[in-house]
Amino acid sequence: MPAADPYVPGHGDRRYAVRSYRLELDYKVATNHLNGRATLETEALEHLDQIGLDLYGLNVSRVRVNGRPVRYTHRERKLRIGLAAAARPGDRLSIDVDYAGKPRPIPSVFGPVGWEELTDGVLVAAQPCGAPSWFPCNDRPDDKARYRFAVTVADGYRVIANGVLEGRDKRSGRTTWRYRQTEPMASYLAVLHVGRYVATSAGERVDLVHPRGVAVGAGTAFARQADMLDTFGTLFGPYPFDRYAAVITADELEIPLEAQTLSTFGANHVAPGWENERLVAHELAHQWFGNSLTAAEWSDIWLHEGFACYSEWLWSEASGRRTAAAWAAEHHGRLAVLPQDLVLGAPGRELMFDDRVYKRGALTVHALRAALGDAFFPMLRDWTAANRWSSVTTEAFVAHAQRYTDADVAALIDAWVYGAPLPALPAC
Repeated sequence: MPAADPYVPGHGDRRYAVRSYRLELDYKVATNHLNGRATLETEALEHLDQIGLDLYGLNVSRVRVNGRPVRYTHRERKLRIGLAAAARPGDRLSIDVDYAGKPRPIPSVFGPVGWEELTDGVLVAAQPCGAPSWFPCNDRPDDKARYRFAVTVADGYRVIANGVLEGRDKRSGRTTWRYRQTEPMASYLAVLHVGRYVATSAGERVDLVHPRGVAVGAGTAFARQADMLDTFGTLFGPYPFDRYAAVITADELEIPLEAQTLSTFGANHVAPGWENERLVAHELAHQWFGNSLTAAEWSDIWLHEGFACYSEWLWSEASGRRTAAAWAAEHHGRLAVLPQDLVLGAPGRELMFDDRVYKRGALTVHALRAALGDAFFPMLRDWTAANRWSSVTTEAFVAHAQRYTDADVAALIDAWVYGAPLPALPAC
């Protein structure tokens, strides 16, 4: 099975697509033990005699295809499922996988990713290849599917997953929390939180989920979370999902991370000040750039991080701080004295999360804004609307932006994204 994306070798299979996942999970916090059943509704894109799913560190007890038991092998990170009859392009296959075990992070060149135990609970931080640490999946960013979650935990714990909470059922000291993610989502954006949380409303569509003893309102980095959503909605187009949640864990975390419809922060990210507030803005911006519009391949990660980083500068300007142009000038100066050996549009997996990808990506957005002038934000709003909940590429973005200017967008992107030397910063 050839790798679906060279940046995450061994993950994903391009020969089929998953249309929906249903995850029924029973989790015991004290022992970190998970029992699960995953139901995947799939469609063959090529002729298939077997299907490969990604699953790490958990034990599979049974697999059924269209209701019938089938043979399978599970070695290292790949669950290979034999098909009783070969599937043709367009054939639909319903796959049930029963599995259990003690989930743990997946080792990778990015460090351990995926399932992470906390002091009293758990979180999933799956970017870019951690989803197989807790459910079997086709782990590639361009295979988007709908999700349903039913997660059972002991009373006293709260479960947070993607999408909208549809209900919860209590029985014998345990509660099942049910979520539905209607808009298609990449597997790495699927998230799970289990902890002793309460939810505080921060506006019509925004929740702050946090430990009872952690304040998240006025005087914290989250005080203007709802204002950020309104600002970005004006600049980028309507918020692409029903609701948004910022989940703050009781533990301190090295970095925050976004998932579809929510973001994860540590207790250390609550304190007021620009350094934390810019992170709150950055993760929110990913709902447009990364979650609704997801790069089809990881080499295009600048389409996520460049726009999210630039959104920090836009929020700075909108909230009465420094202008985006001032931030651009500062970071251009910083990048100019660093080695000029990173190609933004092909950073390689070892450097895909390098800070230069973020800052040079933001500078690329700023340069494009200078080229388009007043047409920049209309172009951006049309881009997010035309590609809502789908996969995107740099090539498609260039073609889209070119329609809004006589400037040579391809030449601009070629210099900023595919050239190594840092171009001069245009005035904006």
